[in-house]
Amino acid sequence: MSLIASDHFRIVVGLGKSGMSLVRFLASRGVSFAVADTRENPPELATLRRDYPQVDVRCGELDVEFLCRADELYVSPGLALATPALQAAAARGVKLSGDIDLFARKAKAPIVAISGSNAKSTVTTLVGEMAAAAGKRVAVGGNLGTPALDLLSDDIELYVMELSSFQLETTNDLGAEVATVLNISEDHMDRYSGLPAYHLAKHRIFRGARQVVFNRQDALTRPLMGEGLPCWSFGLSVPDFKAFGLREEQGEKYLAFEFQNLMPVRELKIRGAHNQANALAALALGHAVGLPFDAMLSSLRTFAGLEHRCQWVRELDGVSYYNDSKATNVGAALAAIEGLGSDMDGKLILIAGGDGKGADFSGLRDSVAKHCRAVVLMGRDSGLIADALGDAVPQIRATSLDDAIAQSRAQARPGDAVLLSPACASFDMFKNYEERGHLFARAVEALA
Repeated sequence: MSLIASDHFRIVVGLGKSGMSLVRFLASRGVSFAVADTRENPPELATLRRDYPQVDVRCGELDVEFLCRADELYVSPGLALATPALQAAAARGVKLSGDIDLFARKAKAPIVAISGSNAKSTVTTLVGEMAAAAGKRVAVGGNLGTPALDLLSDDIELYVMELSSFQLETTNDLGAEVATVLNISEDHMDRYSGLPAYHLAKHRIFRGARQVVFNRQDALTRPLMGEGLPCWSFGLSVPDFKAFGLREEQGEKYLAFEFQNLMPVRELKIRGAHNQANALAALALGHAVGLPFDAMLSSLRTFAGLEHRCQWVRELDGVSYYNDSKATNVGAALAAIEGLGSDMDGKLILIAGGDGKGADFSGLRDSVAKHCRAVVLMGRDSGLIADALGDAVPQIRATSLDDAIAQSRAQARPGDAVLLSPACASFDMFKNYEERGHLFARAVEALA
């Protein structure tokens, strides 16, 4: 029997990774649907035509009359809800939804829901590893890795989901067992009217949540909650009741819960204050869903971090090189600069620049002045970063990534670190942040 009444007609709008997961889900349940995409040749078009030749697919400019044939539109995260054709359909009574909404309706196991401007992939992966170490049948995905609908299975005991603001725009009632927004800083300002609109999109993650985790050092992460909702916090300060944080005793710094020391910070493989915060956030989320501390701490001791996220590449002539290509916004770059800079004796040589997505780079200035020896700038919006930094530190312009690495090496002294943390998207020079990070790591590994 179908999980969805099949006498309704739906349209999947957007044929990327999540769109194709929707196609598989709907087709497997005998639902009547079609597909539309604003692009003439979307990424999954060949797969759709091969595997589902009977499905009506319309490419190019969205046809409002066609969209209005549907009861519900499942809109890709990559397409803004402000798109005029979508707004016109909504005005005529068509429901706008997404794959996460559909996933939430069908998931039979508790959901750990994680969003934030930065670090959500690291925390999501870490909570998944903690759950596996505790013997749970866990599924991890969403914005990270496997699309949500492809994870659905009756034998899963826990879902750990990374969710972007774009996915949350079409999520109306997630009903997570525990939800968090790790941090909020300006991102995607080319899509949102300002920080308040972005903040509102992120906070949709708390709809229907049974428990909440917030960052007590970032007021924007704390939701307006109903009385009695269990609430846990994390932060780098000394923890109190229902809180995870850091405590220092006899010169040794510990991850701690309430008044109990859990493990020394030096036993973490992941470096920097920002990664200590990530570890504490993961502990809070895992604790909220009943994971035992021994399994969670065991995972923390072995977790080496994710590729392109403050990833140590190598040391050469006393200088460490870090690939933080995933830092596609100012907040992520700040976390890396502050996190690494406060955890080392030397200074940073920062490589930054690319497609700034309309961001304000002035927030970088103080941290760069404090922790950096020099900044090497490349890419389309390098001039905007240069203007925002002013005379904080010496600035060097590079014509390519290889040139940026060579210039950084020339500036660095023993005890320093070269940090690729661009504060920008990569699309002006690279296919994506992964390609940028791989090319950086390859070039650094090849240094004689």
